[in-house]
Amino acid sequence: MADDDDCPPLAVELPPQANFPPAPASSSNSISAPVGVTVITGYLGAGKSTLVNYILSAQHGKRIAVILNEFGEEIGVERAMINEGQGGALVEEWVELANGCVCCTVKHSLVQALEQLVQSKERMDHILLETTGLADPAPLVSILWLDDQLESSIRLDSIITVIDAKNFRQQIDEHTNSSSFPEAFHQIAFADVVILNKIDLVKDDLEDLERKIHDVNALVTVVRSVRCQVDLNTIFDRQAYGVKNSSQLQELLEYSKSVPPNSRHDSSISTLCISEQDSVDLAKVESWLEDLLWEKKSNMDIYRCKGVLHIHNSNQLHTLQAVREVYEVVPAREWSDKQSRMNKIVFIGRDLDISILQDSFSRCKH
Repeated sequence: MADDDDCPPLAVELPPQANFPPAPASSSNSISAPVGVTVITGYLGAGKSTLVNYILSAQHGKRIAVILNEFGEEIGVERAMINEGQGGALVEEWVELANGCVCCTVKHSLVQALEQLVQSKERMDHILLETTGLADPAPLVSILWLDDQLESSIRLDSIITVIDAKNFRQQIDEHTNSSSFPEAFHQIAFADVVILNKIDLVKDDLEDLERKIHDVNALVTVVRSVRCQVDLNTIFDRQAYGVKNSSQLQELLEYSKSVPPNSRHDSSISTLCISEQDSVDLAKVESWLEDLLWEKKSNMDIYRCKGVLHIHNSNQLHTLQAVREVYEVVPAREWSDKQSRMNKIVFIGRDLDISILQDSFSRCKH
């Protein structure tokens, strides 16, 4: 039986259209940090539902809300984000489980479900969103990342992609002998964490599989698992989109040392890093990003980019993040005296050309 055919854990259904009362002003909701939202992707059979069932049944001591959507590609993400009237029953079902977790199924408005969760009287430790049927999570991610209505109470934490370790080897081999590539490579490109599941069924070298994953996305964290039984501390609270994640910035800076200086230009999905020591003009950087991400003046297809920027006349280290066409450049903290002020940007995408990226960014110098 496939992993995604596992039966869900037993639950007690709440009354239909359960209304969660707003938390009192004195509760921790009003003073605590925003609740993290983790988006989970993966091929059918990789183990997404196994991971969800594990979280919903394990005695982990966390209050985790799991949102299972039914707005697959046939409905579309934009349709799923629209509230359909004041009287509509937008959240179809809420269930509360014996281990303190909450589970719901959403058919229309994801935003409505999230708002009800953060207004509930019971504080959630984390929210997990399984994106059924979505190969490319970018549209959903951009809404969760930058939605002004949610930013005070919810933050996008990370994207997790579940991979079937046994079948991933076959996908790699098929890609090697073909001009196309599997959608799983897309999901790796957007991921902050990859759960390499079913490692008990793999006789091959797991280190080699991890190298293949890092060939696509050099910044992703790989967690090995059997039946998706993982330490939740390794996948939650990653703060992949936060400006104060110093460990991620350090990882980015260290990664640049491992990128070969020669130009790589092919049709595969890969990771490249560029650097520039001189300070850059913020307006020029924004214009450069818009040319790359919006106007697409080159043949490159950029999925994600992350970086640190040395902005002219600023003592603040600025961070750059982009998912598809949505980008954000914000000051994070002051440069430390021990740090060399440099610009370093990592790109993940298809048909990347390091010479074009490096030359065009050099024009942003003050």
